[in-house]
Amino acid sequence: MHICMDWRSVKFDWNKARAFLVTAEEGSLSAAARALGMAQPTLGRQVDGLEQELDIVLFERVGRGLKLTPSGLELLDHVRAMGDAASKVSLTAMGQSQSIDGSICIAASETYASLVLPPIIAKLRRLEPGITVEVVASNSPSDLRRREADIAIRNFRPTEPDLIAKKIRDIPARLYASPEYLDRIGRPKLPYDLRNADFINLDSTGMLMNGLNTMGMSLTKKNFPVLAENYNVMWEMVKQGVGIGILDGTIGDVEPLVERVLPDLEPLMFPIWLVAHRELNTSRRIRMVFDLLAAELA
Repeated sequence: MHICMDWRSVKFDWNKARAFLVTAEEGSLSAAARALGMAQPTLGRQVDGLEQELDIVLFERVGRGLKLTPSGLELLDHVRAMGDAASKVSLTAMGQSQSIDGSICIAASETYASLVLPPIIAKLRRLEPGITVEVVASNSPSDLRRREADIAIRNFRPTEPDLIAKKIRDIPARLYASPEYLDRIGRPKLPYDLRNADFINLDSTGMLMNGLNTMGMSLTKKNFPVLAENYNVMWEMVKQGVGIGILDGTIGDVEPLVERVLPDLEPLMFPIWLVAHRELNTSRRIRMVFDLLAAELA
């Protein structure tokens, strides 16, 4: 049954509704203007225009910011639903394209972007030279819903309901050091033998130290004389004999300049997930790259 909508009853401009939504989410006109890429006075006129058209006050000023009035709060949920619908229209329209050629953005951690992705990207370029690739290398997860990337490689399962995710496998994280460094500390045989070893720290919270101590090591802050909050920097230091580091075993085991520390030690396991937009599954290009990444990472 088709229900006919009375479009004449819609008394406001949808662009003004968008201006209201972004201002409410950003908390100020200046931040909203930056987010939308428009002049602040123009944005202000759109919000004022919506208030006049609806004959309600949407915001009250609090210091330099804006606070929603009860009327504004009530309207926000409805306008947010409109914003979600508008995003889905854009995503679906982009995804309906059946052409393989075009651009793709892949987000991955710095280590995966530099050590794992290059041969996969080389294979993709050979298979589909019409696809241009952007790689976002960051240890902070990209927001796929805001189109910061089309596909992301993550070490955790996403919770957003509008994303699709495929678990590729569990990866072993192992301890590595250069042969020269292991000779220098007397080739440890047991976790306790590492009590005087130097480790390269990855964060200042003590998370790595606590994790290793659960495996039978008696480490203190003195065992972490070097801090490198970047996996690639840490890995170069390991290869140069600075100390012991921890990395994905599939990467570490093929590096000729290092060896496993305590080869029989049970590794720490972490998952690899491939994540993409649900709507973007209608795109042949996204599906092709997603499937290629899944096969190569497995």
